[in-house]
Amino acid sequence: MKRQLILEDGTVFVGQGFGSDQETIGEVVFSTGMTGYQEIISDPSYCGQIVTLTYPLIGNYGINRDDFETIAPAINGLIVKEAATTPSNWRSLQTLDEFLKEKNIPGLQGIDTRKLTRIIRKYGTLKGALCGMGVNVNDIISKLKSEPLPTNQVERVSTKTAYPSPGRGYRVVLVDFGMKHGILRELIKRDCDVVVVPYNITAEEVLRLQPDGIMLSNGPGDPKNVPQAIEMIKGVLGKVPIFGICLGHQLFALACGANTIKMKFGHRGSNHPVKNLETGAVDITSQNHGYTVEMESIANTRLKVTHVALNDGTVEGLEHLDHPAFTVQYHPEASPGPEDSNHLFDKFMNLIKTHKKEGEAVCQNA
Repeated sequence: MKRQLILEDGTVFVGQGFGSDQETIGEVVFSTGMTGYQEIISDPSYCGQIVTLTYPLIGNYGINRDDFETIAPAINGLIVKEAATTPSNWRSLQTLDEFLKEKNIPGLQGIDTRKLTRIIRKYGTLKGALCGMGVNVNDIISKLKSEPLPTNQVERVSTKTAYPSPGRGYRVVLVDFGMKHGILRELIKRDCDVVVVPYNITAEEVLRLQPDGIMLSNGPGDPKNVPQAIEMIKGVLGKVPIFGICLGHQLFALACGANTIKMKFGHRGSNHPVKNLETGAVDITSQNHGYTVEMESIANTRLKVTHVALNDGTVEGLEHLDHPAFTVQYHPEASPGPEDSNHLFDKFMNLIKTHKKEGEAVCQNA
């Protein structure tokens, strides 16, 4: 069954369809990871996007029960060079094609993914449509040019109600902007008493849960489309230690007076080198974002840059100069990708411990 990708600039790619027959529109992006396609497909940060995987053979180890980052994938489509039909892995439960059909996600294979990636790198991310062969191409191009993409991605992927993941350690309120399960896993591994809450929770509601720490999760889209979260962060800053990841990092920066801007084609992959400016150490990191904190905007805030991307010099980490709070643009929980920066979860635990001791000392001296 033939299927085509139509880009807003008029470029058309014709290949073979797999997965769902659904026709869809989304922002076309690319990810450079050689493995981890199951985690990428199920990462809520890709909500509404048509994801191109640059590694040529995808699906060769199938789909298993353990590697999901959410149980409800939110991507609008998947593009690969070749989708394996006979996976080989002892954990495999179904093929990629079967999984995409089950989740009503359309796929396209057999096109020149290298050419598509080069177009995105040259011109930036583009709107695109995955369609059958019977559509009027000019009508689709006009629609892509005239109609804006939705801006409610965080609302779509965030939990609607709060829920607990009980533990006997520190209580962490995890604000779900599109949380990957890997973040929750790392907190559970450290025996945290986690309460996952919706994106639009207020500062008063967060503090009512009496957290020892607050985690701001990853998520999709433009951080400026989530003004409720910015206000919430302003209300809890300085009262409880904060750790932000990806979208959480950007929202924290906005709450502290910095600015965010859209990148040309973003960072999406599992081999991005990031330098710690304090130690000089370089971590290879997993990344997935289309927006970044504007470096020049940091000067007028009480923030300092702690990490930068070695590929393009963009901001990859921030720390507040007055309050116990730090953030990173990349994914220390990996999933998929290297675990070089997993130690940041331990840093968060130590920050909570120090803050609690300082609070106890103040009470004793009062």
